[in-house]
Amino acid sequence: MATRCSHENSNEIGVFAALTNAYCLTGINRSENFYSVFESELSAHIPVVHATIAGCRFVGRTTVGNRRGLLVPNTATDVELAHLRNSLPDAVVVQRVEERLSALGNIVACNDHVALVHPDVDRETEDVISDVLGVEVFRQIVGGQALVGSYCKFTNQGGMVHPRTTVEDIEELSSLLQVPLVAGTVNRGSDVLGGGLIVNDWSAFVGLDTTATEISVIENIFRLSGAGGASAGGQGPGTGQQSNIVTNMRSSLIDQLS
Repeated sequence: MATRCSHENSNEIGVFAALTNAYCLTGINRSENFYSVFESELSAHIPVVHATIAGCRFVGRTTVGNRRGLLVPNTATDVELAHLRNSLPDAVVVQRVEERLSALGNIVACNDHVALVHPDVDRETEDVISDVLGVEVFRQIVGGQALVGSYCKFTNQGGMVHPRTTVEDIEELSSLLQVPLVAGTVNRGSDVLGGGLIVNDWSAFVGLDTTATEISVIENIFRLSGAGGASAGGQGPGTGQQSNIVTNMRSSLIDQLS
């Protein structure tokens, strides 16, 4: 199930929070409203942790991780690094990365098996991503955009990419990632998926402006609450899932044109 929320007056919740199958990070806020949304949905299953990176609260754009590890930029302080290591499960490796492109959430998109990275990342960074997160790493662009973390989002169940991504590119990416993909938007037509959507294998959070149609597409492609009708171990979307997505996207297109 997808939950709508906002960070103060911003619908770009992916800037201020990061979610994996093993933990959730949220930026420190003036009120506890934002944190409490995640705590109520997730705390029974995974730790929800207050965090900052370089004293800033946009933890979603500066970090990247999966159930095996968490990568933070070289601007993260020793105190912040120690706090993350103490708060996250012991199995999660927290590693600082010496990378010129320090907004790691914008330049890396990953699940528990595969990572897509910006074509210009350092070779050493690519090796660290592979070692710490335990994934295969591919240099890639999505929909003509090099910021793969901003313009695509995928889990072990499925994924969503920039709305201008061609059918051929979607099929190629789907084959590479071994999950079903669909082009889509959040926050009433925004193509910055990394900003408006955070998701793991069983839950998703979207910006407050996200329409019912967009939520329906998200729940179908990420197989939330059994929306897709296919088992988690399946390699592709079920017929019902494909049909639902096509129907929902057609409805969304009609809404935009009317």
